[in-house]
Amino acid sequence: MRAPAVPIVAAFAAGIAMGSGAGFLPGVYAAFCLLFLLAALAFFRRAAIPSAAALGLVAWVFLGALAASFERGSVPGNNVAVLIASGRLDASETLRWSGRLRYDPIPIADGLRYDVDLEQVEVAGTLMAVTGGLRANLYENPRKRESPVALRAGDRAEFLLHAREPRNYQDPGAFDSRAYHHRQQIHVVGTLRDAALVRALDGPPPALRHRLARLRGRLLERLDTLFKQAPAQAAILRAMLLGDRGFLDHELAVDFQKTAVYHVLVIAGLHVAALAVFLIWLGKVLRLRMEWRIALTMVVLALFVAVVEDRPPILRAAVMAAIVLAAQIFFRRAELVNAVAVAALAILAFRPSSLEDPSFQLSFLAVAAIAALGAPWIERSSEPYRRALKHLGDITRDPAHSPRAAQFRLDARAAVRWIQARLPQRLTTHASAGVTVPCRLALRLWEICLISFVLQVGMLPLLASNFHRVSLAGTLGNVPALLLTGLIVPLGFLTLAVSFLWLPAAQALAIPLGALVALLERTVRWIAQWPGVSYRIPGPPLWLLLSFLGALVLLGIMVHAKRSAAPLPEGSAPAPVAWHKRWHARWQERSLIVILAALAICVATYPFAPRLAKGLLEATVIDVGQGDSIFLAFPDGHTMLVDGGGQPAFGLIRGGGGERSFDVGEQVVSPFLWERGLKHIDVVVLSHAHQDHLGGLAAVLDNFQVGELWVGRDVSSEPYRGLLAESAARGTALVHHHRGDAVTWGRVSGLILWPEDVSPAARGANDDSLVVHLDYQDVALLLPGDIERRVEDQLVARGDNLRADFLKVAHHGSRTSSTETFLAAVAPRIEVISAGEGNPYGHPNAEVLAHLAGHGARVLRTDRDGAVTVTSDGHTWHVHSFAEGIPR
Repeated sequence: MRAPAVPIVAAFAAGIAMGSGAGFLPGVYAAFCLLFLLAALAFFRRAAIPSAAALGLVAWVFLGALAASFERGSVPGNNVAVLIASGRLDASETLRWSGRLRYDPIPIADGLRYDVDLEQVEVAGTLMAVTGGLRANLYENPRKRESPVALRAGDRAEFLLHAREPRNYQDPGAFDSRAYHHRQQIHVVGTLRDAALVRALDGPPPALRHRLARLRGRLLERLDTLFKQAPAQAAILRAMLLGDRGFLDHELAVDFQKTAVYHVLVIAGLHVAALAVFLIWLGKVLRLRMEWRIALTMVVLALFVAVVEDRPPILRAAVMAAIVLAAQIFFRRAELVNAVAVAALAILAFRPSSLEDPSFQLSFLAVAAIAALGAPWIERSSEPYRRALKHLGDITRDPAHSPRAAQFRLDARAAVRWIQARLPQRLTTHASAGVTVPCRLALRLWEICLISFVLQVGMLPLLASNFHRVSLAGTLGNVPALLLTGLIVPLGFLTLAVSFLWLPAAQALAIPLGALVALLERTVRWIAQWPGVSYRIPGPPLWLLLSFLGALVLLGIMVHAKRSAAPLPEGSAPAPVAWHKRWHARWQERSLIVILAALAICVATYPFAPRLAKGLLEATVIDVGQGDSIFLAFPDGHTMLVDGGGQPAFGLIRGGGGERSFDVGEQVVSPFLWERGLKHIDVVVLSHAHQDHLGGLAAVLDNFQVGELWVGRDVSSEPYRGLLAESAARGTALVHHHRGDAVTWGRVSGLILWPEDVSPAARGANDDSLVVHLDYQDVALLLPGDIERRVEDQLVARGDNLRADFLKVAHHGSRTSSTETFLAAVAPRIEVISAGEGNPYGHPNAEVLAHLAGHGARVLRTDRDGAVTVTSDGHTWHVHSFAEGIPR
């Protein structure tokens, strides 16, 4: 078998998945592993190789489960996350944390970010030893212009702050922020508003890893110096060379995503390959022996891994490169599929939880697709012609090639003779290059296109599942991106290295480097402007994902089965195969390609109905933090989204060419809607023009087909006008509603109770909110937006029918709303408050909570219960929250 590591890593990964979902049972797993291993040895001694191999694979399954179990049990008892979960550490108050900085302080918007390896925390005057990671963001205080204390990687420091575990939005489909931070070894996060809350401490000298982190800081500073006049280019180089994507312009990053070339900004296999190829070439130029060239490459790659920040992807790529390079020494030719499997096995053995990391899955799926399909197809399509171009003038070598390749050599020689007849005598010796060089370039371009196509198809299901994006320009966009990255990476590191020797020479090298980066940027922006180049879709269902991957695996096995058992010698033609066998093999391969294409179309178009409860009215108050967003599904299948959340004061990140904020619509609301299988929303409602309600709607309009946008009072604020412009650009109908408007969806009738005055205003106000009352047979819902006491009193005084079984509590439970008379008029049975955990406004107010509870209604809160869903058949209600996951 040419790739024995493939079934082994598959069995090991299956064991990790099994062990991750079970309890801590290392003894059981070890016993079964030993049992099956002994059984495999017994069958092996009897020469029953297939049975021995099968039992051995089962042993690998239990070995994987054992590794996963050990990893879970290896977390220290004083890890800060363990202490908080067990109640031994109360993280609800401000504490004094101390530890050593992993990296130099990282610039963010209006401040700095510190990543700290914790050592101690002071609790009630007592020092407690802790482990784990702290991420502290220090923001400048405009009233205090005090400079933060100077710190470098490896320095000990003390931070006085309220640290908490990273919070996940408790919604279906939400991004697992806590797991993401844990993979970065960050267990608690906190915010500092004063530089005086950070204090330097005495400590030991920096370790080697800290010195490498300081080197990375110097390299980043040197990039900023070399490209001081071109910050956008500096931001791209910071990402491509050192893994720092914090300065990227948000719009440019989105353009890279639209064109499916964002991977060039994430240091991984492409960057490692470009650097390794350059180093091998440099070794040839220096006339080093192959062993020394490979050793030099491995040393530089190890330094590369140690210096960059985003280490897991590059570590995976470096391990794969090291295995392939080592195989060149011992075996001269490495089977790429086997090398990929060995690298995956090594990484999973070291950290089994990597199996759940989407970047791990994408990395190995990409390389596996290249190894299983791309490389064999290149061997069959272009490689025979590349070999045929060698020794073109030697006709005695023609019989060693396949008939097509031999004919290609004849045609090429004819072209050479034609060129020679038209060249001056002194140039005739170069005629051969005039044919071979363009042919080689064309063949290499074909190979890049083929690899790009294989990558796009192979990664399609995971990209759709994790990022909900399909790019139709992926294959085309990757051709210039791959070529330019192959030049930018080695030239970039060469420029950085020279800058420490002679700065003027580095500045000279920075000119062509900047030109290449600018060309990459302009190319990406140009392709991203093409109409329909990219669109968003729900993730594929599990059965489709597994079917696609299964077909991909079968196709890879079939392609490899057609390859010869041993590599052909240079210039040797393959042995002839009977025509009926060739036809049968081609029929099987092409049938699988057709099946794979059909599955790919299903993934890319998502031709499935949304996952909605038929015949039921549903209202889900989405957990969007300190904001509002409510999803409604009507019995006849119509859908409505009321508000899109927003965070006006949080999450600001400065990029090299601008600023961007955490987008609740992109990162919270849209994933919830995709989880329901939605591509179209009939109505989007903006209750009023405040950022915590409209902030996420631009992303919703961008990601979904929206039929109508409902608004109340027009205002002059820039965010509101921008939303209307976005709506108009996408052909969404704009509908103004006011008091008295009635709407109907099947058996559900709706009435707009407010606003009464819709004349334009300078800015939005809570009392401008659209108040919507919905009736479905015997049940009713009331969505009052953020109306306050004045409007509540007017609605009661006018005798409007306010009675509702379900009430979305106005203004996040603030004391400005939810008066006793209003609650008495509504008489709700279910009350839901949308508020952010630990918000600075004190929402929901304690008095309001008492009023709500006093009316005998069931009160739920998104900050504690997560997304709250109520469903009704028109007579009864069912309520469940995301936090509990069961009906209540």
